[in-house]
Amino acid sequence: MLLLITFAPIAAAVLIMLGLPARITALAASALTLLTTVLMFLGFNPVIPGFQFVTTLAISSELRVDFTLGVDGLSLLMILLGAILLLAAVWFTGEIEHHQNAFYACLLLIAGGAIGAFASLDLFFFYAFHELALIPTFLLIGIWGSGNRRAAAWKVTIYLALGSAILLVGLIMLYRAVPGSARSLDLRDLQAASAAGQIAPAIQSSIYLVLLIGFGILISLVPFHTWAPEAYASAPAPAAMLHAGLLKKFGLYGLLRLSLPLLPDGARHWSGLLIVLLLANIIYIGLVTIAQRRLDWMLGYSSVMHMGYIFLGIASGNVLGTTGAAILMFAHGLSIALLFGITGEIRKRVPSLDFDAMGGLAKQMPVAAFAFGLGVFAAIGLPGFANFAAEIMIVFGAFRNGFDYQHFHIFQWATLLALWGVVISAIYMLRAYRWTFFGSRVGVDSGISDLRFGFRFPIALLVAASILIGFFPQIAVQRITPTFRNYLTAKE
Repeated sequence: MLLLITFAPIAAAVLIMLGLPARITALAASALTLLTTVLMFLGFNPVIPGFQFVTTLAISSELRVDFTLGVDGLSLLMILLGAILLLAAVWFTGEIEHHQNAFYACLLLIAGGAIGAFASLDLFFFYAFHELALIPTFLLIGIWGSGNRRAAAWKVTIYLALGSAILLVGLIMLYRAVPGSARSLDLRDLQAASAAGQIAPAIQSSIYLVLLIGFGILISLVPFHTWAPEAYASAPAPAAMLHAGLLKKFGLYGLLRLSLPLLPDGARHWSGLLIVLLLANIIYIGLVTIAQRRLDWMLGYSSVMHMGYIFLGIASGNVLGTTGAAILMFAHGLSIALLFGITGEIRKRVPSLDFDAMGGLAKQMPVAAFAFGLGVFAAIGLPGFANFAAEIMIVFGAFRNGFDYQHFHIFQWATLLALWGVVISAIYMLRAYRWTFFGSRVGVDSGISDLRFGFRFPIALLVAASILIGFFPQIAVQRITPTFRNYLTAKE
């Protein structure tokens, strides 16, 4: 089952490049991936400890490299996100004017690479699958993008290549930190070595810092964030949906999977630095987002801003906060993909995405206005959406970290400051919604059409998944918390 989920998109990409009909093949592979993932999600038993659906193919006994796939609650949720976003992105794509087969193949490779990274239990393939997903990202922006697409493609290439190189150094350092007899690329062996105290506390801080920088660049942590808004504004909408909604979560997943459980002393040592940087993501980038005057750039900066809340959950270091971080990764992926998908359709119908050149689109595009409004409400954390449930867990988890009932700790001050981000995000999201869809028309053709009827399915898929987790967060919580209880202590 897990092999099918991982390789169905990749195999479909190869078949499309060999000449099979692009859209039909991509839709079939995406639907198969989602259906199989849902079946795996329903068949996952949260009571059983460790990884499930484990599949191992021997590669090299001398190098101790095996192709091993498996899932626990954390990776299961991320794979489900990837399957949902892949089908939505492919559905939103439609007809491409030139090199259509290559476009669909790139989308499938991004999703297949991300899913493979989430499912891999071996460090080598964990890294290799992510690199597989990065290459088509550059191509989608540079060939099919808009605006100053070539400059954006080069910028994102340089930044993410640098982040990947630093990450590779950190992974090598982590591998070598374990004594020779216990040295392994298998995540399960590394977790056992860390639990046995075989990774010396003295070197954990240096390894954690390297991993934080590498993952931080891939996530757009301040000050390594400038590539993201320009890349998302220039990328085709389906590419922005998959990268902002899914592939960027690889860095956050890596921190939760590697840095926090394997390097607890390093995480504690650098928690103060991480708090400062995440607050910059929330407050500073939030204010920069308010200043944006284009819809696509506003969404790009908002994606960077919301990463700060996930970092806050990771920094909390307890089960409640990290569980909230994992659910917010899922929730943010759904909401930002919905917003980028609709923005891509608006781009096709209006001469400019400048707020000054838009207005009154709700009269011509009522379905788009309604769906975009749902995405806005989810993004600002309105109750009933998964974002709200996740942010509540993060706030309480972070606030309780180090609380002694007498003095405010750095986490309490950070949480109070981060709460202002809720106000900031409401300002820029609601204002952008008003400027785009309401008021008088400015430079907009009154004859533009609404979203096609077929687009209602991917919109309903994204919204339904967010509302389902929003009203029943225990669906995700029951599967995720056992993962973190293995190496974190819940603070009741």
